[in-house]
Amino acid sequence: MPSSQPSTGLDGAVVREAARWLVRLHSGQAGPDDYAAFERWRRLDARHEAAWQRAERLSRQFGALPPGLGVPVLTRSTADRQARVNRRAVVKTLLVLGTALPAAWLVYRDAPLFGGADDFRTAVGGNRQVVLADGSQVQLNTATSVAVRYTPDTRVVQLRRGEIYVTTSPDVDGRTRPFLVDTAQASLRALGTRFEVRQLDDETYLRVLEHRVEVTLRADGARRIVEAGESLRFTAGEFRAARAARRNGAALGGQGGDAPAWTRGVLEADNLRLDAFLAELSRYRSGVVRCDPDVAALRVSGVFRLADTDNVLAVVAQTLPVRVVRRTPYWVTVTGRPG
Repeated sequence: MPSSQPSTGLDGAVVREAARWLVRLHSGQAGPDDYAAFERWRRLDARHEAAWQRAERLSRQFGALPPGLGVPVLTRSTADRQARVNRRAVVKTLLVLGTALPAAWLVYRDAPLFGGADDFRTAVGGNRQVVLADGSQVQLNTATSVAVRYTPDTRVVQLRRGEIYVTTSPDVDGRTRPFLVDTAQASLRALGTRFEVRQLDDETYLRVLEHRVEVTLRADGARRIVEAGESLRFTAGEFRAARAARRNGAALGGQGGDAPAWTRGVLEADNLRLDAFLAELSRYRSGVVRCDPDVAALRVSGVFRLADTDNVLAVVAQTLPVRVVRRTPYWVTVTGRPG
């Protein structure tokens, strides 16, 4: 049980601890053990719960501010000095709101401002579009991190984690630098195209919507051309068979050359197993979503808005013979209805 000891204020160490929990839980890398430890920490002391509520409130209030500080596109031409000024302004604003190290700033303090580092990222549930210096567009899905590096010879987007949708543009000033997307497993060369790339644990998923993409594996340099309408999975040393652009029974963005569904803020399911559906949905919410094996084979079809994953779970419970059990706001199990 939380301590009932009254407190007239929040200790700075407790606030910093809450901020660290916020960073961890919204990183996209927290696992069940992290959430269990977090719940124990919250119950340990009433001040912990109060600090957490403040951290969440600040995070919601300024959630849209750090990714760009109100500026949708910054390139290398943006002066480092201005970036530092912007950072100081944001930090000063947050300090005025009442904590020595406000959680909302801590969430983003390790993300360099785009003018100097060309790093772009989203938190869990985030979605943002970036326009690069040559007019190419990169849209970032939930919990995604990329680094952009334009040199005199190449245009490179490094996908560190997550998923992106790329629309390339011709190079500027008459140059013909190749446009590359680097993942842990391969280098992808765009051949005048639109395509989607997802970095998985030990492989990369590619879907080409328009024109072609050339894939070069890192292990042995093997190459393959992926045509429009095809998708491909590959490790650093092995290609998986190309197939129609669908995954796990769920349409990835609709038919033909349509953009991925997630770029429109929705999850599309076409006769998708419930366990696979919940695994995909869990990418867009902080916490753990478990599926009871007894109901895993139930099928889901429909279009679901990702802005409210709690509502999606409620709809699933209304349309299938299942119930949603919440141990905590961050630990959800979908199981069969009793009786």
